[in-house]
Amino acid sequence: MSTSKIAITLEAETLKRIDRLVKKRAFPNRSRAIQEAVKEKLERIERSRLARECAKLDPKFEQAVAEEGMSEEQGRWPEY
Repeated sequence: MSTSKIAITLEAETLKRIDRLVKKRAFPNRSRAIQEAVKEKLERIERSRLARECAKLDPKFEQAVAEEGMSEEQGRWPEY
């Protein structure tokens, strides 16, 4: 995966916290710590967006769509 170098501004306390994690070897360097934090945050945002969209669905309608045509097909399924 390709990477790009950027410049960011962080609060001093946030940087101290990152440096403590690097010193404890939780991350190999500041860049990796920030990269993983941003990735995790983006994934969380995307999951919450998916959850919001799913909440808009009507469960009864979705069930009906899922079962549409099932009674017809069930007669053609082999017995197990």
